[in-house]
Amino acid sequence: MDFSLKQLAAATLMLASLSAFTTSAHATITPQQSGLILKTFSDQKVTDFRQFLASLAKSDLARTDNLGPAIDGFLDNKTLSAEQQNDIYRLLGLYTRLKYGNAATQTLRELVAIPTVNLDDVPQYKNPEFIKIGNKIQDLAKSFDLNFRNIDNRVYEISLEGSGDEVVGIHAHADVVPVSPENWVLKDGTRLDPFKVTLIGDRMYGRGTEDDKNGIVVTLYAMKVIKEEKLPLARNFKLLVDTTEETTGDAIPYYFERNPTPNYNLALDGGYPVVIAEKGYGTVMASFARRNAEGQGAEIISLTGGLATNQIPSTSVATFVTDKPAELAASLNKAGAEYAERNGANFEVNAKVVGKDVVLTVTGVSAHSSEPESGVNPVARMLDFISSVDGQIALKHNHITDAAHYGADNWGLDYEGGKLGVGFSDEFMGPLTTSLTFVGLDDKALKLAVNLRVPKGKSPQVLQAQIAGKLDAWSKSKQVPVTFDYTIAEPMYRNPEGEWVKALLAVATENLGMEHKYGTSAGATSVHELPNGVQFGLAMPDVKYTGHNDNEFKTVEQFMLDLQIVTEMMARIGQLPKL
Repeated sequence: MDFSLKQLAAATLMLASLSAFTTSAHATITPQQSGLILKTFSDQKVTDFRQFLASLAKSDLARTDNLGPAIDGFLDNKTLSAEQQNDIYRLLGLYTRLKYGNAATQTLRELVAIPTVNLDDVPQYKNPEFIKIGNKIQDLAKSFDLNFRNIDNRVYEISLEGSGDEVVGIHAHADVVPVSPENWVLKDGTRLDPFKVTLIGDRMYGRGTEDDKNGIVVTLYAMKVIKEEKLPLARNFKLLVDTTEETTGDAIPYYFERNPTPNYNLALDGGYPVVIAEKGYGTVMASFARRNAEGQGAEIISLTGGLATNQIPSTSVATFVTDKPAELAASLNKAGAEYAERNGANFEVNAKVVGKDVVLTVTGVSAHSSEPESGVNPVARMLDFISSVDGQIALKHNHITDAAHYGADNWGLDYEGGKLGVGFSDEFMGPLTTSLTFVGLDDKALKLAVNLRVPKGKSPQVLQAQIAGKLDAWSKSKQVPVTFDYTIAEPMYRNPEGEWVKALLAVATENLGMEHKYGTSAGATSVHELPNGVQFGLAMPDVKYTGHNDNEFKTVEQFMLDLQIVTEMMARIGQLPKL
């Protein structure tokens, strides 16, 4: 999942400004009342929804919260008011959490244990781990009495059928970004296995717990409950599990070339409450052909950074070859301490002798590249540091020093395009962001990627022309041969209309105690190009997003809330007379 939660919180749009205040009824059950119900029934076994409601009706909670008439009416199959119906849907979400919370957590553990990472030179649909997770999801769907289709191992489709022709597509993805296992270490020294859910306190650590296997799990269990309780639906739901969201993004287009597009589309791969705008995704890939080192001094022979263009890593490592390793290490450490102090002192620069070489490590804070402000980018700092000491410390010049000067001169430590002079911002969607992320070095070239997140305000063509003009001018003036490749997509913006999106907003904001506002995201999801597509969670806007980070985690409480909310959402959207 690809998005900025801080911008979701900071740049939201008041409903009034869009004339989109919902006229549909709200549920009357508050988050506090939900908490009391959960506490009361936490030690009681719930067998089915009607039994749960009957027990609740006998408790003081029903009388205190005036739920009795709604429950009695439902149990007696009477016509309910809109508010009473929404209360029943909310209670269904609470029931799902109580009955299936532990089972859903175990399912999440099982999915995280399957390392669905892209493998070089192996198409995703032939990757054994994706075949394995596809089989696992199929087994779950069949055990839940849900329809399952495997579309050529690109997309796994799970269906919950209703009476009408309309289809609501719920999007989640099974692939995850790569990991550097050595970086999965907590501050107290605890080492984590990225592909094993480790519960510490309320945190479930593991790759995919936040992005985005949690979305698969909560939707499956919501479907299971609705199927078990025989809740009549006015429309159909399809859970579409993508396998290439973090890489090529070609699985969903492949699916829609062969299958109808749902009338409405929700990505459970972003932020709460409802995100109606996504920045465009872009990449500036610079390639520096390998060349023999020139000059005197130490030679940098390797450089590492992020493993994916949408992932800011926690470390960047450079290896130096020198005939005076102890002296070089001392010089780099002295210069590194001064450099860190000048630039915020929120990262570390450390050089040490390893064998005959010197290994330089810049340690920052990992982040999703859609929210660079939440991390401290070690790739940008490594390049800028190397550029800054070139001349003070004798270095031979090669493709790696070329890349360092390129990064420092054009992008620097700024992540809003200010260094290059291409920055701009949209009042709702926020600023352009530019993050040095991926570093790849093979026997032919060094590749260095800058990840872009583009708001409304400039067309991709205009922005690309501006960037290309400045970078070409730099290459010519510095006489540094470099090849650039550009991809920049249009941002997405939806005008929030219709009862379905109003209902989404009500469900999320009422359960989470949030302001009744739509949001924006820096991340692109699989609904970016689809009609009637929005993000609906599953992350909170006021909490740092850990997807793509080292030590990714999801809290147990938030996972349970997601299960509760998605169940309520499907029941309510499924029974609305008109979307």
